[in-house]
Formats: sequence, C-alpha cells, structure tokens
Amino acid sequence: MINRPKDTIDHSDDLFFWEKSLGSRGFHFLLGIDEAGRGPLAGPVVAAAVILPAEWYRVGLPPDLSGIHDSKKCSPKKRYDLFERMTHHSMIKFGIAKIDAEEIDRINVLKATHKAMNKAALLVRNPVADHALVDGLPVNGLSIPHTAIIKGDSKSYSIAAASILAKEYRDRLMVQWDAIYPEYDFAKHKGYGTRAHREAILAHGPCPLHRDSFLRNLRQQQTVFSWGH
Repeated sequence: MINRPKDTIDHSDDLFFWEKSLGSRGFHFLLGIDEAGRGPLAGPVVAAAVILPAEWYRVGLPPDLSGIHDSKKCSPKKRYDLFERMTHHSMIKFGIAKIDAEEIDRINVLKATHKAMNKAALLVRNPVADHALVDGLPVNGLSIPHTAIIKGDSKSYSIAAASILAKEYRDRLMVQWDAIYPEYDFAKHKGYGTRAHREAILAHGPCPLHRDSFLRNLRQQQTVFSWGH
C-alpha cells in the first residue's frame, strides 16, 4: 500500500513526528529513504535507506549525530563527518545502492531512481523494515509499504539521514572518477551541468560516465552549444 504524499503539514519542531506517528500504529522498524544524483549529466543515481533506533524517537538524536538534517543544508565537512559516524554506528542499519549512467539511459532516470531506492531498501535485512518514509513522491515497485513526504528530508530525521548517506556516497564516487577522467573536473561539480562541465564535454566529448539521454536533451535545447546560464 502506498500512502499519498504529505506536503501540507508543518512538523518542523519534531523531526521524529512521522516515525512516532507510524510507531503508534504498530510499525516497529521504519526505513528512511532518499536519493542523490537525479539531475547531473554524468554519474549514477544513488539511493540510501536507513533505520534509526526507535528509542531515539523518544529521547532524540545522540549528541554526535545532532547535526543530521537535509543534506543540501549541510556543509561538505559536516556531511563527511556524519557519514562516517552513521556508517560506523552499531545501532544504525543502512543500505546504499546505485544505478549507473548506462542503465539510466536505458530505463530513464525516474525508473532508475526507484530501482536504486528499492535495492537500497532490500539491503537492510537485520531488521527488515515494515514501513518506509520516502522523500518526495510515491515509489513504484517499492518492496514495503511506504509514506511519501514532500520535502521529507527536512521533516524526518530518518529521511534526512538517508539523504546524507546518498549524497556523500555519490560525491565520493565522483571524486574517485575525477582521477580517471580529470578533464571533466568531476570532483568540483560532481557531474552537474555547470558551464565548465558543458565546455569540457564540447572540448573532449562524453566519457562512459555521461548520460547520453541527458546530453541528447541538452543538444535538442541547444544548451550545450549556447552555454546559457
């Protein structure tokens, strides 16, 4: 069962509101899910799924994780630190999955995003989640019931934690690939369509990390060649 997105209620004073609400309905293991990398011209789309300890819904985040928030509002250093702490925390269960550019071109980025989310959710096996909180709109084919929350990464700690893991994991991949394809400066823009990135594509052509379907769309719009801002 897929619940309709909840985008009209502000519970900004309690980022465990959704977790506590679902817990009161009998769900014990709640999974936060988010993605990173739907928009770039290059690289994978990455999804993360996270189960935070249910005890934290009552007592709050521990001090060393109090900075968990929407990944877009965290500095790179903060994201790095939180990624390390969460992925080495014995009480946090998580899964991270990616879908590469070739498959994004083959099935489209929305289906790739949903596939990555489902793969990430399936990696969390101990415990197995009985409900998920997902950022944005409902996810086709997700293996467990879920509630979709518009701007959920700023309304739920579970989704925010997933957003940090997905963003940081993807950024690290792009930094690694920068060493293999230095002409594109992936470490700086992470594959997004900056002017410098588009100029590098024009100068060197695409590499295997580039999404051909995205480049085709840009060519049709004459964006790659006009360098519009």
